[in-house]
Amino acid sequence: MAQHFLLSSAAKTLSLAQVFRMTDAEAETVFRKVRWSETNGEPVCPSCGGVDAYDCRRPNGASRFRCRACQKDFSVTSGTLFASHKLPLRGYLAAIAIFCNEVKGKSMLAMSRDLGLSYKAAFVLGHKMREAMAEEMKGRTIGGEGKVAEVDGGHFGGYVKPANRKENRLDRRLWENQNGKRKAVVIIRERNGNSLPAVFGTEGAALAWIKSRVADGTVVHADEAAAWNGLHSRFEMKRINHQEAYSADGACTNMAEEYFSRLRRAEIGHHHHIAGVYLLRYAQEAAWREDNRRNTNGEQVQRLAGNALKRKPSVDFTGYWQRRKAA
Repeated sequence: MAQHFLLSSAAKTLSLAQVFRMTDAEAETVFRKVRWSETNGEPVCPSCGGVDAYDCRRPNGASRFRCRACQKDFSVTSGTLFASHKLPLRGYLAAIAIFCNEVKGKSMLAMSRDLGLSYKAAFVLGHKMREAMAEEMKGRTIGGEGKVAEVDGGHFGGYVKPANRKENRLDRRLWENQNGKRKAVVIIRERNGNSLPAVFGTEGAALAWIKSRVADGTVVHADEAAAWNGLHSRFEMKRINHQEAYSADGACTNMAEEYFSRLRRAEIGHHHHIAGVYLLRYAQEAAWREDNRRNTNGEQVQRLAGNALKRKPSVDFTGYWQRRKAA
């Protein structure tokens, strides 16, 4: 039997021990090379684009540069998701490594213990990393001529606790006995390609979005749910009845089901509650983890750090706990 990729030595190219052995200067060098890869880590002013800057460190030794062209100060994280950071850069590198090493998600309560942070700080940091993951999905189109994509939906969030006594319990499947927070996560997944999730009130509400994100000429696989019937007018469809088989006559949605398996285990095992405004972020995280499951952990850290340093400051989580912004 072939060894699973995650068990192989090839999957492990970065360890937390390596990160914690780094000096602050070495961690700064890593971030500089990720952010300013075109200049091999030499600082580029985010205000004017000038490449003539000199080291002008803060009294506590924290990184800071001053641009000779516009005379503005900046750091390696200025204008990025990690702008105005309080942790040392080595702490952020460790946080990204810990986050990427978890294949089904990371509890922010555990992250706060790992790094000695408050839960609030870990919560915001986790969502900033999910925002960096989602950066890769903006404007993404799935499939194309001769390619195959799978479409499926799953319901998450909105748990209603049953009554203690059996005679007082309600049928929680009925709409009137739900709390309105349960939403449908719809996934489009290209075979041997990328994934794209979204959140809707029902699976049927996703049809227009699917048609806009799946390229013409794609062969679409779906289950027998009536919500997908409207896709026949646009795509060549292959349907599978899961009451009869998981795969039959060349049709299956096993890769979409793999995605939901990962998201479901993250919900049950790590987060416990992913409803409401945060559901899409957790869905995007699971999609990123699925798409990068065959990349080494070192590559994942490099990719996530690169996304975070290219992304502008968070719209939703800048000043989140001060309630200046609403997520």
